[in-house]
Amino acid sequence: MTTASGALTRAAYLASVRDRTTVFFTFAFPLVFLLVFGLLFRGQSVEGGLPYINYVAPGVLAWGVGNAALFGPAFALMHWRRDDILRLVWRTPTPLATVLGSRFAVAVSVGLAQAVLFTAVALLPVFGLRLSGDWPLALPLLVLGVAAFLAMGLVVGSLADTPEAVAAIANCVMVPMAFLSGAFYPADLLPGWIRTFSWVLPLRYLDHGLTNVLAGRGDPGPLALDCAGLAGFTVLFGLIAARTFRWSNRT
Repeated sequence: MTTASGALTRAAYLASVRDRTTVFFTFAFPLVFLLVFGLLFRGQSVEGGLPYINYVAPGVLAWGVGNAALFGPAFALMHWRRDDILRLVWRTPTPLATVLGSRFAVAVSVGLAQAVLFTAVALLPVFGLRLSGDWPLALPLLVLGVAAFLAMGLVVGSLADTPEAVAAIANCVMVPMAFLSGAFYPADLLPGWIRTFSWVLPLRYLDHGLTNVLAGRGDPGPLALDCAGLAGFTVLFGLIAARTFRWSNRT
């Protein structure tokens, strides 16, 4: 089974990097938002006296990681079902969990690579991100964030039958979430009712956790709540994906 898992992970990785245009924009898209917001609000500070970049960078990073973790599995699952690959998997001894586990391994690798590249650029003097000593605490947040958005992607991939449908549903989910969760705008400056509503969004927990960690406020209590929130969304969307999953478009 370990051999099957390794082979599937390698196949998922090769499939992910085959489309170089998609790979490029997976890493470039968050950097575009960093460039816009970082230069637009350069030199400005928000609550606590921290530079604005220390708030917008974690938010854009959270959105970029979540976006990639949702879109990749959603498109893959839709294509696998449309091309009857899932039906072939169903006829083999390989459990579906092993197939999905390979996608998770690739998604985590992509998310961590995004985080490294994004943070390296944000640390440049032109942006001026200040990285606190608590930055290793961002790792569990990123892994749990990938898991939550991957589970959401499985729901989208189960519901959509065409690439156009995947893109439409995923964008309708991710774009409003970016603004309502405070990823592109400090949550403390949002109206009170939006701040309250934002806690039903997984991106809010990932953004909140990464912002606190990178700003040097990675207290165990709030960090544990953010991790628990992301784990809860993973379970919730995983259960929904299990109910909506289809082996083929013909069933």
